[in-house]
Amino acid sequence: MQHHGVTLGIDPGTARLGYGVIAGGMQPQLVDAGLIETWPDEPMSARLVTLYEGVVELIEEFHPDALAIEQLFFARNVTTAITVGQARGVVLLAAAQANVPIAEYTPSEIKYAIAGYGKADKPQMQEMVRMILNLKSVPQPDDVADALAIAICHNQTVPFAERSTQ
Repeated sequence: MQHHGVTLGIDPGTARLGYGVIAGGMQPQLVDAGLIETWPDEPMSARLVTLYEGVVELIEEFHPDALAIEQLFFARNVTTAITVGQARGVVLLAAAQANVPIAEYTPSEIKYAIAGYGKADKPQMQEMVRMILNLKSVPQPDDVADALAIAICHNQTVPFAERSTQ
């Protein structure tokens, strides 16, 4: 994986899937960010198709060198964990079908990469994302800021991983 290429960060959810596209090495630039949204009155199968097709479109448009996503952790709410898992599944499928390498990070790895320690809170994380990407304001909503944080985490982690394997 080249670390100077394009990273697509995904914050998976079935109602709102946040995405963030960044490019560049140690000074990453924001390329695009937003939400893929689904409607609660739709059956889950239809919502998953919407998410899948949205991620396929992002991959076709931006040709990312990697897709970065949060590892599924055990949520206190089982229903949330299941729906996030389903959203993650279609994201991983879209990436795998397009031969885009997938990088997974735990919440604490993401916080450490962005804020320098693994217990940073949401406002700290969002402000760091704003500063790293040199934006005028914090990306909204949270899903988008989270997706950008995951992309930045990958961007900052890969060069170290590559150096340590040489």
